[in-house]
Amino acid sequence: MAVSIVKCLTADVYLLIVSILLRSIYAEIVAGSSTGGDTPHRRFEYKYSFKGPHLSQSDGSVPFWAHTGNAIPSSDQIRITPSLRSQKGSVWTKNTMKFEHWEAEVTFRVSGRGRMGADGLAVWYTAGQGLTGPVYGAADQWNGIGIFFDSFDNDGKKNNPAVIVVGNNGNLVYDHQNDGTTQSLGTCLRDFRNKPYPVRAKITYYKKTLTIMINNGFTPNKDDYEFCTRVENMVIPVEGYFGISAATGGLADDHDVLSFLTFRLTEPGQEPPQVEQEIPKEEKDKYQEEFLNFQQELDKKKEEFQKEHPDVQGQPIEDLYESVNDREIRQVFEGQNRIHLEIKQLNRQLAMILDEQRRYVSVITEEVSKRGAQSGQVPNQDIDALIATQREVLNSLNDVKTSLSASLKQVDSAQHVQNAAGGALSSYETIQHFNDIKEHLHVVKRNVEHIIQKNSGPSEKVKCPELPPLPSCLSTSHFVVFVVIQSLLFFGYVMYKSQQEAAAKKFF
Repeated sequence: MAVSIVKCLTADVYLLIVSILLRSIYAEIVAGSSTGGDTPHRRFEYKYSFKGPHLSQSDGSVPFWAHTGNAIPSSDQIRITPSLRSQKGSVWTKNTMKFEHWEAEVTFRVSGRGRMGADGLAVWYTAGQGLTGPVYGAADQWNGIGIFFDSFDNDGKKNNPAVIVVGNNGNLVYDHQNDGTTQSLGTCLRDFRNKPYPVRAKITYYKKTLTIMINNGFTPNKDDYEFCTRVENMVIPVEGYFGISAATGGLADDHDVLSFLTFRLTEPGQEPPQVEQEIPKEEKDKYQEEFLNFQQELDKKKEEFQKEHPDVQGQPIEDLYESVNDREIRQVFEGQNRIHLEIKQLNRQLAMILDEQRRYVSVITEEVSKRGAQSGQVPNQDIDALIATQREVLNSLNDVKTSLSASLKQVDSAQHVQNAAGGALSSYETIQHFNDIKEHLHVVKRNVEHIIQKNSGPSEKVKCPELPPLPSCLSTSHFVVFVVIQSLLFFGYVMYKSQQEAAAKKFF
């Protein structure tokens, strides 16, 4: 009984001590948050930032930024690499940054069809522009820091996708085989692929401390950040460039950057940096005059356009331009038209071959019957085998023509469905029609292979009879080989064009 009382008293003492400690810690946290003395002053720096809409100019360039490799700027984003194999791209600031403290907010999207992606995306702050290279599309042995969003698991430890911070003084070679884990200063596991909303990363360098915060892209809340990692006592170059790069390997993802916003941070109590001085009055008047001239020319062009197109007056300007969906549908429709024309051409060529083959069979049959009537003898077995072979080839070519006609009908039906839907054909229906066309083309290929197998046996030994009134007869094997080679070349051309069209759609 006495032992139980002692245990109860000991437990009560422990609970009292823990409650006192927690209360003191909570009071310190509240006091620190109420003062707000550690919050730095932020100022947006437009020369080191970009965001949509109207992100790129008419010549494809991005103001204050330079893009290289396979990067594709558009009006609302920069596609660093498309989802094609072995692609590299990057975008870098043109001017060096000289801020002691700064913060960068990056909004990006990494999307791909497979369960795994490659290789990843990187955010850089380096002393020089690493325009191209082996490290996520940028140069190795950089002087500065790199924040890597690694998609592919090179070391097989199942620790990807991950966010990795690697510093370098210009002498370190990046360890690809181990995903940089042997050189990382900080890391966290975050899945940033195929999220419903864009993923956001907030990178803060303040008082020699680098902090990474991640918004996982599950909610539309822009301020829903989670702590990733922190690196203290980190020394970086005084002047440097911001950059974003990406690369693909055997697997491929679309790496799209929607915005990159840079802020200069100022410690509390210090005066915020002054705004840059205004431009001289003469230069300002010159720019104003150029703007007025441009505005007048634009108004004149608008009036001329409205006079030439009175039917579009009153419509919004955005409706006059082609959207991304309209462009994709137009490309599908153009691809179907090309396939339709190619199949028509092949159908005409096969019809010519069939007519020529029928003519050869009729001439041989007439000549054989004439000789049989003159000599009173039955035609020999070689001539019978030749006629039988010619008829088999004729029947096989008829089957090929039938299959091509079916493919032609499939293309026609796909076009009629698209026209009836007003250009709003769904992607599933489009894929289904193309699959049907491919099946018919495979049937044609099998029929041609069947012709080769039939003619590769004893029929190859049959030679054309020597008929004095007729010119030299074409060998059946040579004719079949000619037809097969021509057909295979055409089918290879059609499949190559379809693959090129499918690859071109990923750029839009």
